[in-house]
Amino acid sequence: MPELPEVETVRRGLDPVLVGHAFARVAQNRPDLRFPLPPDFAKRLGGRRVEGLERRAKYLIAHLSGSEALIMHLGMTGRFTVAAGRNGAAHTPGHYVYGSDANPRHDHVVFHMEQGAVVTYNDPRRFGFMLLVPESELGLHPLMHGLGVEPLGPELTPAYLARRAAGRAVDLKAFQSDQRVVSGLGNIYVCEALYRAGLAPKRPAASLATKRGTPTVRAERLVETIRAVLSDAIAAGGSSLRDYRHADGTPGAFQETFAVYDRAGRACVRTGCSGTVRRIVQAGRSTFYCPKCQR
Repeated sequence: MPELPEVETVRRGLDPVLVGHAFARVAQNRPDLRFPLPPDFAKRLGGRRVEGLERRAKYLIAHLSGSEALIMHLGMTGRFTVAAGRNGAAHTPGHYVYGSDANPRHDHVVFHMEQGAVVTYNDPRRFGFMLLVPESELGLHPLMHGLGVEPLGPELTPAYLARRAAGRAVDLKAFQSDQRVVSGLGNIYVCEALYRAGLAPKRPAASLATKRGTPTVRAERLVETIRAVLSDAIAAGGSSLRDYRHADGTPGAFQETFAVYDRAGRACVRTGCSGTVRRIVQAGRSTFYCPKCQR
């Protein structure tokens, strides 16, 4: 499933062709994705202007004229592709204007924009979804309510992590993956951030706080590596595993620099470390780490 860097890459690819433009026409080719599409979905979007496009955790949120928001989730195999408008790219969205090589029978929703660009949502497994929510209720929606801080936002600080981790016996892997603590972090980037911070995934989360509840050096390192890993992944266009592609139709490249993820049995890449990457299972998910330099 695409994680935060992949979703952010898609958002940046869609932004130039969606924001500031209205839906001239929406083609809805089936009644449902993971959930039924909203009643009169295509009709309700027609003529609406996209005032903004943000990412919250792993969701895309298009803020529409008329005080509604379109929440979109890619699921496991969902992808957006952008085709150039009339006479080329009417809006000039840079290198994000490409056609799609996906099987068109899985083109479930097609946005025809006023400037001529065509944005197609293709999803073979249909685990993605789209919802329309009143702007006034967005923060209270079950998908949004209770989400933790954004990992690239100013709210993620060592003090915040220490406050949430104090007294917690849960391990660092589970703590870091908890969407109520930090939103949007998934398995790949949790493993990579813990590796960069030199922290063992089974270490108790409480070790991020002192007895007085102040942040330890570990908390400071972890905030730094979370930000660095996500920023590096976004700069690389995300990671391409299985079905993921971003809006320009090309794969991400961050998987080429994985330090531990999916590298079980291979040598640790940290200078001076002679350890071997190990794979264990935590909460049903694979965890990759170096038992020698992650303590």
